[in-house]
Amino acid sequence: MNEIEDVRITRAAYDEVAELYTDMARPLLGENPYDRALLGIFAELSDDAAGPIADVGCGPGRITGYLNSLGHNVFGVDISPEMLRIARSEYPDLVFELGALEELPLADDSLGGLVAWYSIIHTPPERVPAVFDEFARVMRSGAPLLLGFQGADTAQGVQEYDHKVALSYRWAPDTLAEVLGGSAFQVQSRFARVARPDERTPQGALIAIRN
Repeated sequence: MNEIEDVRITRAAYDEVAELYTDMARPLLGENPYDRALLGIFAELSDDAAGPIADVGCGPGRITGYLNSLGHNVFGVDISPEMLRIARSEYPDLVFELGALEELPLADDSLGGLVAWYSIIHTPPERVPAVFDEFARVMRSGAPLLLGFQGADTAQGVQEYDHKVALSYRWAPDTLAEVLGGSAFQVQSRFARVARPDERTPQGALIAIRN
């Protein structure tokens, strides 16, 4: 595969900050009841769909590990070899694979759930529909999808964001739901909240079901 330039830049940036990012992110789930609640809803929905869950853009594996602690068969996928090295060290009993959002190393109809927790944020908006098509390819009918992302300042639209690691994009939940609904998914819920003291932006999430 010929690697897309912004993917190469993102991979290199996360390789460089992998240890720092891991230390920064380690306490976040324990401090954030909203994130735990969303992941819990997703996990319950996954009970109804046979097959493993993929944590796509898993980074150091904290979401993978959390879903595993809830009793689910889950594995991680990421583009950063350094992030994968850390994930395998932190969660030696779990599987972590190298792969990009737009070309996942997974078979068609193989997943009972997919979580992309702040994983699409570095993808330029014009390529996000292709990412959603790839998610749909690897998911079984009825499987849930959970997306987490930085929210936009407006009710509609997408904004460039000076992310501390690499250029990213902030989405209004309704705008991202419209893009997602144009692929093979039915959006079930939209979530938006104000920034916590340790955050610079509003936050958003979508839960959808693969048709």
